[in-house]
Amino acid sequence: MSATHASARIGSLWQQRLDSMREYEVVRDGNIFATSFANSIVFSSEYEKARDHLDALVTKYRNVRFEDVFSGSEIVNEGGTCFLRKTRQDIRIPALDIDRFRIEILKDLTLVHGVGPKIQTRLKSKGYQTLPDLVQHPKFRSPANDVLKCLQGGSSTEIMDLIGCRHSKSHPRVLGAAGLHEPEDYVFLDIETLGLFSRPIILFGVGKVENGNLIVHQYLIRDINEEQSALTATIDHLSIEQAALITFNGKSFDVPYVSDRLAYYGMGCFGGIPHFDVLHFSRRRWKDHLPSLRLASLETAILGIHRHDDIPGQMVPEFYETYLRTGNCGPLVPIIEHNKQDVISLALLFFYLMGESYGYC
Repeated sequence: MSATHASARIGSLWQQRLDSMREYEVVRDGNIFATSFANSIVFSSEYEKARDHLDALVTKYRNVRFEDVFSGSEIVNEGGTCFLRKTRQDIRIPALDIDRFRIEILKDLTLVHGVGPKIQTRLKSKGYQTLPDLVQHPKFRSPANDVLKCLQGGSSTEIMDLIGCRHSKSHPRVLGAAGLHEPEDYVFLDIETLGLFSRPIILFGVGKVENGNLIVHQYLIRDINEEQSALTATIDHLSIEQAALITFNGKSFDVPYVSDRLAYYGMGCFGGIPHFDVLHFSRRRWKDHLPSLRLASLETAILGIHRHDDIPGQMVPEFYETYLRTGNCGPLVPIIEHNKQDVISLALLFFYLMGESYGYC
């Protein structure tokens, strides 16, 4: 597909904005003081390599048609049209001992308001071993009943909130609440954007488990006018009954960003869906063991995955702008591969943590 004149004009406008509002800084290699700002810096070797890669892609794919590079289909919905690319990835889904999770929860008396670790120890020494036992206590009878009602009839979101309020949002038992869902309920989401907020989302990566495999749906906008269609298709995945959203840093980035774009188009918002942010659980698990907790670093250290010809996420806007401006589809290749690997690594890391916490021994 060749870029239209309108797309080229829009691309030119975005280039002007990128030049004046670039949201990262290029720093020299080995600058350890910059690593604390990992999301806003690109090391000089990475930058130069990416720029050379971009030039090579433009040369390699000159005069090559979009449809000759990317297999997929055009989808049409109430938001318009966009391009869908689907790929299949083998993935190991751990068998979870959900009964172990339920037993741990029922033994956690600190879920009851007014019961801290010291009081829990005292109560257990008097024979109150579980929450059902605590229903017989003259003082804690009522709040214990409230907790049991939530655990027995509440949604996974309500159970997550209960555990998170009494412990922390990154507590392993908050993650364990994901085991209340079937693997087919999980929606793994990662987005690529033209910058930080109030700019279009150019690619939505959605991972879904089907027949024991991870199916990665990638909704690409071939020009800015296709964003609403891609948004619509993505939200459809999140609107199914029992859906549970899985992201990496999604509570701070992906979800607010998607909500902002939904508001831009007057499409309302999505809320109430259980959301498990793997970054929070990764911080708790590895903050004292690994120097970096970026997804790319974790996939190497924990999953043994090494990317080749990847581009820094901060430079995605420049690659996409080159595609818009020139109509050359080459710069889209690493963007799509980068997003696909992010979705796969997100799912693998999530299942790794789930298996570590509640997998069968």
